[in-house]
Amino acid sequence: MRQTVTIPPAEIDRQLALCDQIHTLLEDRPGQKLAFVDTYGCQQNEADSERLRGYLARMGYAFSDTEEGADLVLLNTCAVREHAEQRVFGNVGALSHTKRRHPGQIICVCGCMARQEHVVERLKKSFPYVDLVFGPQLLWQFPELLMKKMTEGKRVFAAGDEIGTVAEGIPTVRQNRLKGWVSIMYGCNNFCTYCIVPYVRGRERSRQPQEILDEVRSLVDAGYKDITLLGQNVNSYGKDLDLGVDFAWLLEQVNAIPGEFLIRFMTSHPKDAGPRLFDAMAACEKVAPVLHLPFQSGSSRVLKAMNRGYTREHYLELIAQLRQRIPNIVLTSDVIVGFPGETQEEFEETLSLIEAVRYDALFTFIFSPRRGTPAAKLPDPMPKEQKSANFQRLLRRQNEISGEKHQAYIGKTYRCLVDGEGEDGLLTARTDGGRLIHLKADPSCIGTWQQAKITGASTWALFGELA
Repeated sequence: MRQTVTIPPAEIDRQLALCDQIHTLLEDRPGQKLAFVDTYGCQQNEADSERLRGYLARMGYAFSDTEEGADLVLLNTCAVREHAEQRVFGNVGALSHTKRRHPGQIICVCGCMARQEHVVERLKKSFPYVDLVFGPQLLWQFPELLMKKMTEGKRVFAAGDEIGTVAEGIPTVRQNRLKGWVSIMYGCNNFCTYCIVPYVRGRERSRQPQEILDEVRSLVDAGYKDITLLGQNVNSYGKDLDLGVDFAWLLEQVNAIPGEFLIRFMTSHPKDAGPRLFDAMAACEKVAPVLHLPFQSGSSRVLKAMNRGYTREHYLELIAQLRQRIPNIVLTSDVIVGFPGETQEEFEETLSLIEAVRYDALFTFIFSPRRGTPAAKLPDPMPKEQKSANFQRLLRRQNEISGEKHQAYIGKTYRCLVDGEGEDGLLTARTDGGRLIHLKADPSCIGTWQQAKITGASTWALFGELA
């Protein structure tokens, strides 16, 4: 068993002292210093950006919503899909203009892309105005890396090791006052053949239970009402701690914290999900009746080629067990169309699985080869045009299913958390199952639980009024 590497508290104290030194440096320069943090990708990246903002606030930066005029620009990147990478490179390219207008601007690129050697080389050679590059394993060391850039004036490229660490005590600046992310673990051990995550985020390492519970309590005390526990595979939580705890146990402990709040979590892996998790979800009244359980393909052969660790039959059995325990469960999932070697018949198996399960919503992707993963080297005979046609078929059918499921909400009343202002004078709210409601209500309702009667529905949202 690989032992989790924890950064000593003294090291975090040293980073905080460096934040204070940077604060002093900035005080000697005229005007309020602004930082712009741009986040790409998953919720884990959002949680990482909250910690980066925490460091920046300690340094004395205020936050801007644009790179124009910002003294520091930080791009927290995603490497999971090619489209995300191209967006980042395009936006980094555009920063050459802001850097020209503001020569003192410091440009930082971090996150998953910054752990890939070919990306780092491209940043070095093609974007000479990028000042600081570091991977997610070195997030805890950001103040030290920034100080090095500020005092020595040279570009800084820091890779970090492949194992990764756990660092506690980093300050956090959260952008949402109702919904909070809590990382319970980092990294991944699954090595799905299409996925770059284990290579860029390191191996699985769990946070200590008490640290997690203390963070949740602080959020509840601060008035947060919707708390999401995060991990690449939350069902693996605790395996590296040698404490005899697992994710279901953690759910039970979080559920026991006093207060009115909802518990969500993501992401679960089917090979590690099962009755223990489902029973805990059913028994814990604060756990939302929703599960994101990626299936990726409806073909057992393709699943084996993906190294997913389960079969179609096992996945469908899990869904049956889950619905037996939680009949009103809202199910969402991820699916990849066009994995290398997928035949038309195997794509039809994916469609038939969608028909069998009838998901509330799907996150759908056409296979995107990631350099450094085994799947990137596999033969891929299906033409792009056929993959695109299959993708559109899947999308159409899932949209029909989502629309049909939403129609069943009409005339019923659901508890929801009113979380913001939408368009056309409506508010936005979420059911416990995570369904979006465009709600007729007074803005004074924002931040409260309400009973909403559903009066209409579309493919992607519900419409309602206060009951």
